[in-house]
Amino acid sequence: MTPQQLRDFCLEFDASVEEFPFGPEISVFKVLGKMFALSTLDARPLTVNLKCDPDDAVRLREEHEAVVPGWHMNKRHWNTVTVSGVPDRLLRELVEVSYDLVVAGLPRAQRLRLDRA
Repeated sequence: MTPQQLRDFCLEFDASVEEFPFGPEISVFKVLGKMFALSTLDARPLTVNLKCDPDDAVRLREEHEAVVPGWHMNKRHWNTVTVSGVPDRLLRELVEVSYDLVVAGLPRAQRLRLDRA
């Protein structure tokens, strides 16, 4: 997946936006103000920080060398994934899981608004 493909995929989700709260080089993808992905899209290798269920986070780190504890993040809940080191299908699944976990943590009224979008 290229940096542009990663950006485009993250922006396909309902109410997702790209912001730059940490400077112009770090893309932060949010849903209703809550971060679900973070990446320096021009970095080589390309990596992305994604939220993950704590048990799945450990399992993914054991199964994939390209998945490590989240850099500058809560390492229990976030992984850093080297994009070129995992299959495209898995990367898409991990981004979707991250988005879904963040949405699940939103207040009910906000979740219902997303369902209608």
